[in-house]
Amino acid sequence: MIATLLSGDAPRSRVLSLLLLAVLVCLALAPFLFPGTRSLDTAARICVFILLVASYDLLLGYGGIVSFAHTMFFGMGAYGVALSCEYLGRSWGALAFGIGAGSVAAIAAAFLIGLFSLRVRAIFFAMITLAVASAVAVLVSQLSQITGGEDGLNYQIPRALTPAFKFMDEPVFGVRMNGKLLNYYVVLAGSLVGVLFLLRVVNSPFGRVLQAIRENDFRAEAIGYRVVQYRVAATCLSAAIAAFAGALYAIWLRYVGPSTVLSMEIMLDILLMVVIGGMGTIYGAVLGATLFVVAQNYLQELMGLAAGAFEGLPILPALLSPDRWLLWLGLLFILSVYFFPTGIVGRLRDGR
Repeated sequence: MIATLLSGDAPRSRVLSLLLLAVLVCLALAPFLFPGTRSLDTAARICVFILLVASYDLLLGYGGIVSFAHTMFFGMGAYGVALSCEYLGRSWGALAFGIGAGSVAAIAAAFLIGLFSLRVRAIFFAMITLAVASAVAVLVSQLSQITGGEDGLNYQIPRALTPAFKFMDEPVFGVRMNGKLLNYYVVLAGSLVGVLFLLRVVNSPFGRVLQAIRENDFRAEAIGYRVVQYRVAATCLSAAIAAFAGALYAIWLRYVGPSTVLSMEIMLDILLMVVIGGMGTIYGAVLGATLFVVAQNYLQELMGLAAGAFEGLPILPALLSPDRWLLWLGLLFILSVYFFPTGIVGRLRDGR
């Protein structure tokens, strides 16, 4: 049963299996294990970014395609939900329409980009995607009457997904049984289904051809595979999953803005997560996204505690100041790349 769910792609490492199981259990029981608004928001962000990073790994890790337009697809999914809920009302139909519209828009944009750009070499394709993504971000900022501009949009989602809706009067293990909890499990379920779907894709004949193209596109074309068509298909599929991740993020936040879903910083974060977890492994997205989001949210607090513990010593309190958390995050990334050149998953699989 488990082998079927994982599409025959077992972790192939006891330590990796335990880590993945720990992440799954922690996310599944996050509202009960880590009570509080901030911890639940962190868990929801982890779920969204696991799916987003896994969709990008389909391009970079399995297809060898370097793209800087992934946040554009992510934003299309988010804005699809936001605009639908803003102009069609707070209904399940509007929510479904927004998810569908955002995904279709992302697929159309990916198809056009892929059709006209994937015939060029990798660095030129990357520059084209960067230019298109930047243009879309500027366009969204300028269309303030529709998208809210730099201020973004606040909108209403179905009441069953909001804290105002209660399906039990009494708390369970200290957790309120309200729509916010249901919203979290919708995000978790959507991310889990998306990751399992991507596992199915990369272990299918289509995924094997993508890996062959990544290794040697000239040889793949010589034996009869239409390389451009496969790359376009991979780009469209990756864009659709990224848009779905953006839709889940919009459902959770109930707010979208250019800095929230279209920022270049998010694109850089995605790249870091892929490299930390391990390219060409969907499981790498799980570990990379989890570690990075947790570090983003809690590294400052840990450094504050450490600085207080070493108070009175000459240099350490200044070095461990929470204001320098980005410096330490960068050092942690450098160390992870140095000691895990194939990512965490690659290292664990090699060491069993």
